Amino acid sequence: MKSGFVVIVGRSNVGKSTLLNTLVGTKIAATSFRAQMTRHIIHGVMNTPDGQAVFVDTPGVLKAKKSKLTAKLLHKVEGALSDIDVIIYVVDPTKEIGDEERHTFGLIRNIQTPKILVINKSDLHEENRKYQLDYQFWGNDFNEVLTLSALKGSHIQPLRDRVMELLPEGDPLYPENQLTNIDNYFWIAEIVREKAFSIFEKEVPYSLNVEIDSVEETEDLIRIEGKILTNDERYKKMIIGKGANKVKEIGQMARKELEQSTNKKVYLGLEVEVDKHWVERI
Repeated sequence: MKSGFVVIVGRSNVGKSTLLNTLVGTKIAATSFRAQMTRHIIHGVMNTPDGQAVFVDTPGVLKAKKSKLTAKLLHKVEGALSDIDVIIYVVDPTKEIGDEERHTFGLIRNIQTPKILVINKSDLHEENRKYQLDYQFWGNDFNEVLTLSALKGSHIQPLRDRVMELLPEGDPLYPENQLTNIDNYFWIAEIVREKAFSIFEKEVPYSLNVEIDSVEETEDLIRIEGKILTNDERYKKMIIGKGANKVKEIGQMARKELEQSTNKKVYLGLEVEVDKHWVERI
């Protein structure tokens, strides 16, 4: 049997969390077109007849924006690169290679661990993937170069197969029925945060987080209480919206996905609070 940790790294917003969800076969990590959506080290477990791969999703590397949050997330990425068995480096062929990409590549280039270069977004027309050849030139630094679409789930199986080939022999790291290291509180918070970012797009900056205070479950109902945190009073007003229309919209979208995922009715109560210290707790 094979088993091991497979870390997924790349610049911010290249599709790492989408790839994790696709590889595992269920939604574990929140996804968004907003950069820096991932803030925690999330595990997703893939079981095959050959063994078990534990994929490790990491925050995107975003050096251009200087903030306490960015520095903390970069530190998490660097920490995730130790004691792992395979590296998947995800790139976006619609984006030009620049200083940020070179820095990200530099984090893994000299690590003597099997590496796979994944060129994402193969579902886009060739004219939109105009930098694909530039990334392919890096191929000599990798054990494998694969092109796929994490969003559409196309050409995923070759990646699954190659990962299993590169993993060492070993016993499973997780029980077969456990697909992630995160609990329900974290998972629910991620869904709410995803919906908040989808509604506000660029109106609200990265200074937004979600914490779940309680989850009570009965046979046919899940009652959830939580709060959306921001570090500025003006963003609090924006998140609440006129007549509380925005926070209600966030709650409705999150509740719909939670009900689809759990097959239960969901009550979701959300408050919006100003907390200047939430970054210190992630």
